[in-house]
Amino acid sequence: MTKRLSIKTLLGLVLFLLFSFVSLPAWSATTDALAPTEGLLQFSFEEVTLPKDEKMGLMGGAFLYEINPWFSMGLGSYGAITGERGGFITLGIAADLRMALNDHLNLKSGLFVGAGGGRGGFTLQGGGLMLRPHLGLSLETGDWGNVGFGISHVHFPNGNIRSTQPYLIYSFPFELFISHAWLEKPAFTQHADKKIPASEREFSAIYRRYKVAKGVVTDGGSPQHSSIDLMGVEWVHALESNFFLKIESEGAMGGRSNGYMQVLIGGGYRLRLSDLMLAKIATQIGFAGGGSVSTGGGFIYDVSLGLQHDLTDALFLGLAGGFVHAPDGDFKATSFSLQLGVRYGVPLVKREAIKFSSLSDYQWQHLRLRMTHQTYVEARSTWRNHHTDENVDLLGMQADYFIRDYLYVSGQGIGAYDGNAGGYMTGLWGLGYHLPILNTPVFLDLEGLVGAAGGGGLDVAGGLVWQGNIGLGYAFSKSLALIGSTGYMSAPKGNFRAKVFGLSLAYHFTLFTK
Repeated sequence: MTKRLSIKTLLGLVLFLLFSFVSLPAWSATTDALAPTEGLLQFSFEEVTLPKDEKMGLMGGAFLYEINPWFSMGLGSYGAITGERGGFITLGIAADLRMALNDHLNLKSGLFVGAGGGRGGFTLQGGGLMLRPHLGLSLETGDWGNVGFGISHVHFPNGNIRSTQPYLIYSFPFELFISHAWLEKPAFTQHADKKIPASEREFSAIYRRYKVAKGVVTDGGSPQHSSIDLMGVEWVHALESNFFLKIESEGAMGGRSNGYMQVLIGGGYRLRLSDLMLAKIATQIGFAGGGSVSTGGGFIYDVSLGLQHDLTDALFLGLAGGFVHAPDGDFKATSFSLQLGVRYGVPLVKREAIKFSSLSDYQWQHLRLRMTHQTYVEARSTWRNHHTDENVDLLGMQADYFIRDYLYVSGQGIGAYDGNAGGYMTGLWGLGYHLPILNTPVFLDLEGLVGAAGGGGLDVAGGLVWQGNIGLGYAFSKSLALIGSTGYMSAPKGNFRAKVFGLSLAYHFTLFTK
């Protein structure tokens, strides 16, 4: 019954998103102008009731963009920050519906479909599928963002979590300047009426090592291993007066804490020291846990000081050191990180359409987002610590950044939703090659990925994994494609070996950068 419920839920979501994507305007380079798309950075808090009346404070974060004036969708994540379930984290798809009641008050409803869990195993969250419908009110306050409240229902259909509770929410609106298709930059025959200034962003891959303080114990009371190696990504949004905002997500890939994951948000200040060097000081908060790391309820904070050296106008190398602490648990450590990143600018616009000729000095960058379903099938009998005869079904997102016409950098975040592997999550990144077949809508994708994974009883040892995929796709509109794939995944230091079968719904868009 739960298996059928999971499949019906996912199929319904795919059909709903497919209808939404097909309704997107298919922009082309012959269009005179392009209007910005409304975006929303959203945070929420609610207290979920678990079996035996246990309470868990759940923090949510979502990055949404507007499909039309009443519907927004995007990526979401929820994680424990109070209680005793630090490391309970899910990733998935979020969708919001909005109806204006007056100029400032909106009625909002929506749905989150995600996968993950943690700190409870299959006896608590089952396979890991999480459904969260909500209904509430939101008040627009102008430049200060939007605040609201409502009622949500958190349900793990193949587990033992079912809870209805009030929630509080805050959202910050902003402008995204993208086209809903892959556009080729035309040869402009006229000068722009005006040049569009750029707002600076950064995206980087991070390797981090935690040197655990002496005397720290795991959540089981045994001594914590002396170090944890992590791999992840960071996104930075530059503000005026040298301030910046940042979002970071990482998972363990070395040490003895596989399954540890953290999602952090914060900000800081940067100071230019020379033409090629700048200093950064930053602080972040978020949710973290898993891998027996004692983060208590899951709340964690981080303070760091770093240097960033420009290798080129766009490419940089960063080094940082700092301190991380979970005040509700025993975990604390010094932090050392190395990052390789790309700096870029996006058009700075305020609710106005602009002519394409105004973007003549920008790069027309192709990107792709994929809502992904994967199934792991046993390739070694000792691949799991329990339920070894069951496949593992997973749900997540992949993002592809095309650095050449056919070569792309790919990253994915994905979590288990069925197969009694709740709490398993993986974050991978690597390279792919996109090969159109003749002049047809059919194409091949080849990928090689590496990253961190853990949880759910899959034997990944320290957490380092690699995955290779080959996919066959069909583009049935300028903005939408369907991709079937097969591949293989392995943990070099563990027994985990799996054949991987995937199905993805891919959305193509163009980002304007400089």
